[in-house]
Order: sequence, then C-alpha cells, then structure tokens
Amino acid sequence: MKEQIIALFHTYENIAYLISIAINIFISILGVVPSFFLTAANLTVFGFWKGTFLSFAGEAIGAIVSFFLYRKGFRKISEKKLFSHPKARRLLEAKGLEAFFLVLSLRLLPFVPSGVVTFVAAIGKTSLWIFMIASSMGKIPALLLEAYSVYHVMNWTWQGKVISTFLSILLLLFTWKKTNGNKD
Repeated sequence: MKEQIIALFHTYENIAYLISIAINIFISILGVVPSFFLTAANLTVFGFWKGTFLSFAGEAIGAIVSFFLYRKGFRKISEKKLFSHPKARRLLEAKGLEAFFLVLSLRLLPFVPSGVVTFVAAIGKTSLWIFMIASSMGKIPALLLEAYSVYHVMNWTWQGKVISTFLSILLLLFTWKKTNGNKD
C-alpha cells in the first residue's frame, strides 16, 4: 500500500500534500484502518520532519472531520445503553475539563484505537472545541513515536531492528497465549 501511495504522490506532486491529508481523513472516518503505511509514505516522499508534520496535520484534521460526521450521524446511539463499559460511559458523559483530560489521555495510550475515542467522544457530551484541542495535543507524542519507529524500521537502523524484534516477540507471545489459552 505504501508504494501505491508514494507513486500517487509522485504522479500528482503539485497536490501531494492535499492527497495525503485526504487519505488521512478517509482513514479517520473509517476508524479501524491503521495509518502507519501513510506515515511511511509521507516520511519517504517528504522527509522525516515534513512527513511527520503532514501526518500530524492529516490525523488531526481527520479526527475533527470524523468527530463532526459521527456526531451528526450517530448521536442518537448515545441515548441508548449500548456502551456499558465504565470507561466508555465516562467519556460519553464527560464535559469540560474532564472530557479534555479523558480524550488527551486516551490519545496518549498507543493501544487505544483512535476511531473508538473519536466515536465515543462524538456521540457523547464532549464539545467540538475540547475534542479538537485535546485530540490534537494527544496526537503529537503518539505520532512522533510512530514516525520515529516507522523511519527506523524502513531504514533498518539498529533502532529499527530493536523495534522489529520487540514487535515480533510481542506477536509471538500474543499468538502463543491465544493458542495455548484455548486448550482449556
């Protein structure tokens, strides 16, 4: 996928920035597609800092667009009791500073899906302004970590080898736990 996006950027050099942001918005609206391949393409074509900034801008704009669309399309779901998990209920009911710190902290956690945070905040009581600021602030460290990791894995530096080894061990442990855990 990365190669196709890089080819697209080279074909349409004049609007490559806009294409990257549009792809990020689409990924954000879908809510379940990871964006690391787009980050990798941005880093390859635009360099580390410009690519990282472009990925940040796209993810921040994508989260805002997704929030707005989810709020318009799914707000009535929040009136039902579909979200029984205490953390989801808490974010649904949060306003003001509580909503700000919840969105910010959830954005900082790498294993919490971005689309879920956006969706729950959008159908809840979080204001658009609070969401925009907290979400964007929380994306900065997460995206820097993603860009750093992707850059070093792409260039196969010693840091990339450590990251790949660590991820391989995690995947192996996860697979082992799933296969041995199902024998009960």
